Amino acid sequence: MSQGKIQLNIIFTAAPNLVKEGDRIFESHAKWMEESHPRDGQNALLSYSIAKGPELSNPFDPSSTPTGNTTFVVSEVYESQSGVANHWKIGAETWEDFPAMGEWGGQCKVTVLHGTPVVHSL
Repeated sequence: MSQGKIQLNIIFTAAPNLVKEGDRIFESHAKWMEESHPRDGQNALLSYSIAKGPELSNPFDPSSTPTGNTTFVVSEVYESQSGVANHWKIGAETWEDFPAMGEWGGQCKVTVLHGTPVVHSL
C-alpha cells in the first residue's frame, strides 16, 4: 500500500520524431534508478514504473483515433518527501542523461506532480 507515501509523476507527450530519444532516455533512467536509489529508510524508492502508449484524440475513449504522438508516464513512489528531494539531487549529480532529459522534455508537452501524497492506494 502506498497511501500516505509520496509520489512523483511526470507525463511527457512526444511528437513522433522524439519517441526514439525518449526510449533511449528512459532505458538509461531505469538503469540509473535501479543502481542509485535506496530501497529502505526515509529516502526509499518504493515503486518505479514507466508506461508508454499512443496519445488518443479523445483521452476518455480508448477506441478513439491516435494522434500520432506518444505519451510516456513516469511514476515513482517514495517513503517520504526527502526521497523526492534526494532523487532530484542525485539525478543532477550522477545521472549522465540528466541534461538530455531536460533538453528532450523541453520539446514535449510535460505535466508534473512534484512529490504529492498518495491519497488512495490498493
